[in-house]
Amino acid sequence: MLLLPSPEDATEDQLRGAGCIWCETGPLSAETAIDFGEQKTLAGGSWFPRACLRCAAAWAHQGLFEHAPLCEQCTDEVSRCEIGLALYRLIRQGRRP
Repeated sequence: MLLLPSPEDATEDQLRGAGCIWCETGPLSAETAIDFGEQKTLAGGSWFPRACLRCAAAWAHQGLFEHAPLCEQCTDEVSRCEIGLALYRLIRQGRRP
């Protein structure tokens, strides 16, 4: 549900996870970032996207807005949908002080 930007458009800091993939905030730490894990590029290489908490929350909110109306589990009980619950948790994590 969270579409990552293309690694071809990323800066060196974004490719190695030191900068936010959406706003280039950096340097990021384990406490200030959401880690999306190792991702493969079309060329067969790897990159390590991370996002600042603010951007992760904003993108998760957009993703939940698009996902929930089309998901039967979300319309019945959001806590039963793994995707909806993960997006909700990202939103809350990004809004913490």
